[in-house]
Amino acid sequence: MVLAQGGGTLPIRLVCLDLAGTTIGDIAMVERAFAEAIATQGIVPGTGAYARAMVHVHRSRGRSTLDVFRGIFPDNEAQAQAANLTFERSYEGAIGRSGLVPADGIVETLDTLRAGDVKVCLTTGFSRSLIGRVLADLSWSDRFDLVLCPEDVGRGRPMPDMVLSALLRLRVQDVRQVAVAGDSENDMLCGRRAGASVVAGIMTGAHSRERLLKGGATHILDSVRDLPSLVLTDRPAETPVGASAR
Repeated sequence: MVLAQGGGTLPIRLVCLDLAGTTIGDIAMVERAFAEAIATQGIVPGTGAYARAMVHVHRSRGRSTLDVFRGIFPDNEAQAQAANLTFERSYEGAIGRSGLVPADGIVETLDTLRAGDVKVCLTTGFSRSLIGRVLADLSWSDRFDLVLCPEDVGRGRPMPDMVLSALLRLRVQDVRQVAVAGDSENDMLCGRRAGASVVAGIMTGAHSRERLLKGGATHILDSVRDLPSLVLTDRPAETPVGASAR
């Protein structure tokens, strides 16, 4: 629950969950796919340009993958598009070779949330075709009320579009009834800009506690397993010392 004006409470009715690093544990797989894609565009390991590109990748986690490559190749849209296509092929190849591993406790978390009358939207920076491949590999086609990616709504994180689109499409009445959970600073910025009352940083993925708080996290959780006890509680949510709003 979250405290509303007038002393009443508003129940959380929608949770927007990030994918990589939050609901699936594939941080290394994503990093390798980015590295391979960058290398195909002439930025090879061992060079300063490669090191700078990978720093950009890490800082940009949570964003649309195409936007990440646009940041690396700002003056060449064709090169960014080519790198993104290579990223998707590399990631799909890795899925085919080793499959994906769900985050610890995610299945139980999803079941508990939906049993508590909370709708769940999966949000991602992947393309629509790639998220389809992920869901098929995990047999998760019926696990979510909605799945959104940047191309569905116009802009990816840190813009609030995916969260606000989920609220509208799933007919949630108030942004204060929304919780956002993810492992990157951009997830936190997105949740804050959307007006979600709970913006939970998950410590199983890309960014540190400090980066999550910098992005505006209202809570820091060790894993997604801890999310139901936060959003289904009858007590008003508290903001940890040091959290910053955006």
